[in-house]
Amino acid sequence: MRAVDLIRKKRDGGTHTAEELRFLIQGYVAGRIPDYQMAAWAMAVYFRGMTDEETAYLTQELVASGETVDLSPIAGVKVDKHSTGGVGDTTTLVLGPLVASAGVPVAKMSGRGLGHTGGTIDKLESIPGFTTELTPQQFVDQVNRIKLAVVGQSAKLTPADKLLYALRDVTATVESIPLIASSVMSKKIAAGADAIVLDVKTGEGAFMREEADAFALARAMVAIGERLGRRTVAVVSDMSQPLGYAVGNALEVREAIDTLAGRGPADLTELCLVLGAHMLVLAGAAPDLEAARAILTRNIETGAALEAFRRFVAAQGGDARIVDEPDRLPQAAHQIPVLAPKRGYVSRVAAREVGECAMLLGAGRETKESAIDLAVGVVLRKKVGDRVEAGEPLAVIHANRPDVDAVAARLVRAFAISDEPAFPPPLVRGRVTEEGEVRG
Repeated sequence: MRAVDLIRKKRDGGTHTAEELRFLIQGYVAGRIPDYQMAAWAMAVYFRGMTDEETAYLTQELVASGETVDLSPIAGVKVDKHSTGGVGDTTTLVLGPLVASAGVPVAKMSGRGLGHTGGTIDKLESIPGFTTELTPQQFVDQVNRIKLAVVGQSAKLTPADKLLYALRDVTATVESIPLIASSVMSKKIAAGADAIVLDVKTGEGAFMREEADAFALARAMVAIGERLGRRTVAVVSDMSQPLGYAVGNALEVREAIDTLAGRGPADLTELCLVLGAHMLVLAGAAPDLEAARAILTRNIETGAALEAFRRFVAAQGGDARIVDEPDRLPQAAHQIPVLAPKRGYVSRVAAREVGECAMLLGAGRETKESAIDLAVGVVLRKKVGDRVEAGEPLAVIHANRPDVDAVAARLVRAFAISDEPAFPPPLVRGRVTEEGEVRG
């Protein structure tokens, strides 16, 4: 078997066997197949695509290239949740405690932020004392004890995926649905979950801007999960404007606390209830989505969800007093309102622009090596559909430097104000399951 023959086969529209994909991935990791041949193969996949069976085989090989996490010592069905990334996406901080409060174990590995999207680990580390470094035994023990633990992703998981992604990033082959799907799902499967709920974002601030592409990615990932023995559901949700109001690490922790207390933004609350209901059903903790949603809603109303968050913070060394005293979280020295230039109705809040403004303030990383400021960010005061008067705040910049005129000017441009009433886009565009696809 030769790499050049497999490149030619895919170039000509052929279908790889499991053995051929094993040869490619193992050879690339071992250095037997050079970058230029793997880049040629990735470009062939970009143009020719892969079948669901091929994509599942590829995912298996990415998983097999590194260590896997054994969650079998944890009692119950372990359901993981993954988001394809967005701005103000605080769902993990809310969903973890919310689902754990219903008795479903959440054993989660999360990542750091890069570019205009935030990372769960950075957000949690804005809590004084909080650690995301647990030994495997501590991780298992904590989930068995309080049903929730979140740690940083291990560098030993899916090393082949890291190599392949780095290559795709510099060869214009990132935007390939089979390669994206196998990359995402390899990490989820290596992390040991029994079932997986995917939040696939679409819109201006998402990786998959077009709804059709988001559904295609959702279908590909669900097919991988089911073929590899993981019950998998994908929800396609809107990311044309930021989710919730807060964008920035400590600011999003504060908003997560508000949401768990029942006073959070309507869109963040709704999405967490939708995703959480699917997690409960997959775990067997509720017979259907309606019953699952009722359980989660009740746990917010009774304070059980917020109490689960408090236990989680304390268990991982954090200052649990932030639940009642959120001012203990890092706070920026300056709060600068960004004012509306005219009256009307907000018709657009460009998610990517808002995320990049927060990054320029120091809330995100331009490169993996960049340091971040956990206190800074942007808090929206208006979203699509809201009426606004001239001179009224559209957003508030939280900064640790007074001169943010360039960021403020860019933030104003992220808002469009129309004379006629505007309406927000649907939050949930549909879902994909093994049984099929439902829009709306």
